[in-house]
Amino acid sequence: MNIVPISAFTDNYIWCLHLNDRRAIVVDPGDPEVVEAYLAANNIELAGILVTHHHFDHTGGIEALTNASSVAVIGPENSPFSGLTQTVRHGSELMFESLDIKVLAVPGHTLDHVAYYIPQLEALFCGDTLFSGGCGRVFEGTFAQMRKSLASLRELPVTTSVYCAHEYTAANLKFALAVDPDNSDLQARVAQVSRLRQLDKPTLPTTLGEERRSNPFLRWDAPAIIGSAQRKEPVQDADDVFRVIRQWKDSF
Repeated sequence: MNIVPISAFTDNYIWCLHLNDRRAIVVDPGDPEVVEAYLAANNIELAGILVTHHHFDHTGGIEALTNASSVAVIGPENSPFSGLTQTVRHGSELMFESLDIKVLAVPGHTLDHVAYYIPQLEALFCGDTLFSGGCGRVFEGTFAQMRKSLASLRELPVTTSVYCAHEYTAANLKFALAVDPDNSDLQARVAQVSRLRQLDKPTLPTTLGEERRSNPFLRWDAPAIIGSAQRKEPVQDADDVFRVIRQWKDSF
């Protein structure tokens, strides 16, 4: 199974999952032109579209991509986006060819946000909920809701490959070092990401194990992260720690 990033806009990735040599599905196609160019260059038919949430940079290309043929457009049942042909909720399962895709509700960034997990590939498509080295802004949900969503992703196998929707890693790790400066795993990762970006290579996918070691937004129960939050303001529980760190990132 080949999973390819299609670059869009300034920092988006539209993930293309090759089902076989001729058919593929794409995740969050905000830009139709780059998807069409990729499919044409590789002589691939679009077999389906997965949507994680309704923001335009994730859905803006769907109408153009589905004008010429009827393609399944699958997304969250509570989405305000009107272009879905099939809706899913937490616990839904999808089949494409022999690919079994499980749906996880992960509200917080938006209320309709879902992630798609493929156990046989150990692959997670998490949109703007979990980023490499960071997490999405809390726009529509609550901080507690976002932490709970991230907690559910944190429980997936550590070998899971994480395919998020933006190339934010370098900036995220700069903030992570401010929160967790003595983390040797994080320090090594900063150096690795710097080398990749100098070569103009994607920093994705990351792995859940890597994120659990170095991403402060998955480490709300680590003493170093709790200590950094407490230096900002008193915290009572994990939700407080997460809120303080996320608000710090908002103004970083």
